[in-house]
Amino acid sequence: MTIDLAKVAADNGIRYLLISYTDLFGNQRAKLVPACSIGVMQKNGAGFAGFATWLDLTPADPDLFAMPDPASFHQLPWKPDVGWVAADLWMEGKPVEHGPRNALKRQIARAAEQGLQMKTGVECEFFLISPDGTTIGDAADTQVKPCYDQQALMRRYDIISEICDSMLSVGWHAYQNDHEDANGQFEMNWHYDDALVTADRHAFFKFMVKSIAERHGMRATFMPKPFANLTGNGCHMHVSMWRAGQNAFEDAGAPQGLSPIALNMIGGLIHSADALAAFLNPTVNSYKRINAPRTVSGATWAPNSVTWTGNNRTHMIRVPEGDRFELRLADGAVNPYLMPAAVLAAGLDGMAQARDPGPRLDINMYTDGHTVPDAKKLPLNLLDALRALEGSSVLREALGSLVPAYLKLKHVEWNDYARHLTQWERDTTLDC
Repeated sequence: MTIDLAKVAADNGIRYLLISYTDLFGNQRAKLVPACSIGVMQKNGAGFAGFATWLDLTPADPDLFAMPDPASFHQLPWKPDVGWVAADLWMEGKPVEHGPRNALKRQIARAAEQGLQMKTGVECEFFLISPDGTTIGDAADTQVKPCYDQQALMRRYDIISEICDSMLSVGWHAYQNDHEDANGQFEMNWHYDDALVTADRHAFFKFMVKSIAERHGMRATFMPKPFANLTGNGCHMHVSMWRAGQNAFEDAGAPQGLSPIALNMIGGLIHSADALAAFLNPTVNSYKRINAPRTVSGATWAPNSVTWTGNNRTHMIRVPEGDRFELRLADGAVNPYLMPAAVLAAGLDGMAQARDPGPRLDINMYTDGHTVPDAKKLPLNLLDALRALEGSSVLREALGSLVPAYLKLKHVEWNDYARHLTQWERDTTLDC
C-alpha cells in the first residue's frame, strides 16, 4: 500500500516537509515543502539543479528530481511541525545511477535475487565542540583516558538525552549512550535493521545530532580526525546476512561459529579492502585516523592493516559473536548509503567467488602487527585509495557508473588539497 504523505502530514500536524537526498560527498541536500504541496511532490518529485551539488552533472543537464520515499518519513522531534523524508534521484524518467541511495537499492536487489537480505547497525561517533570548531565543548573534559567518563557524560546530559529521547520517539529502539575514547567525544546506539532502513536512519541521525547540538549552543562534528592528539571518529558497521527470516551467518558447528556465507563475505571485504577505503574513508583527513600514531589515551581504535579476528578491536574486521561481524574501517565522514552499497557489493563478490578470508589472527595488531609481514596494508592517503578503486574490477562492475563519477569528483578534491600550502611545509622547508 502506498503511503500518502499528505495524509501523514495532516495526521501529524506537519506544516512543512524536507525532501532530502544525499550527494556523492555525503552532504544532505533538501527542499522545504509546505504540506499543501507535498502531494504534487510525491507524484513528480522536487526539482534541483544537479550540478549545484556533488554529483557528476553539468549546468547543461536537465532538472534532477528527488522522489520522496514515504517509508523513510520522520517527524522532527525537536521541531515537530516539520517532517523529513529521504529521496531517490531521477532524471528524464530514469533513476540516476550514481545517486547514492539508488546505488544501495541496486545492491540490495542483487542480494534479494539470491534470497539474501543484509542487515546493518552503525556506531556513529561524534565530538561536541565549540561553535568555531577550535576546541572541544567541555573545558573540564581533560582525562587521559576519558572513555565512559561518567562526569563528562552527565555534563552533556541535556544534549545526549534530547538526542536519545528523539531516537526513542521515532521508534529506533535506542539502547545506550556513552562518552567515547577522546575528550569531547560521544557515541549513541540504536537497534540494527535492514540496510536501507539503517542508511536512512544514519543520514537522519547526523542531521539530528547537528541540529540538537546547535540548539544548545554547540557544534557536533563527525570529522574523522578533528584533533591530532585524540582518537578519531569511527563509524563501525555491524553486518549480518539473512535468508527467509533466519540469520545466514550462524553455524554453531563451524570452527569460528560462522557459516561459509559469512566467511566468504569477510573474504570479499578483505579482497577489496584497499578499494573500499575510497568510499569508507572518503576524505583527506580520513587517513589521519586509520594511519595515526598513538593518541593521548594510548590507542587509535582504528585499523591500519587488512586482517580479521574474533573479539579483538585491533583488526579491521572483528567477530564478536557468530551472528555478525563488525567492520571497523569506516569513519564519520562516510556516506550513509555508499558504505552499505560498497560493502554489499564486495561481500556478494566474496560469496560468488568463494573468497577465503585467510587465517583468523588473534594477536594485538597494534603491538605485534609486524609479525605478520604478509598482511595487506590499508592505503596511506586518499590518492592511494582512489587509485585502488580505479583498479578494482569488483567494485567497478558492481557499482557501474557511480565509480567513475565518484573518482572524477574525488580527484578534483585531492588536487585541491595538493595545491594547498601548509605552515608545516614552510616551517620545515623554507631554509632548505
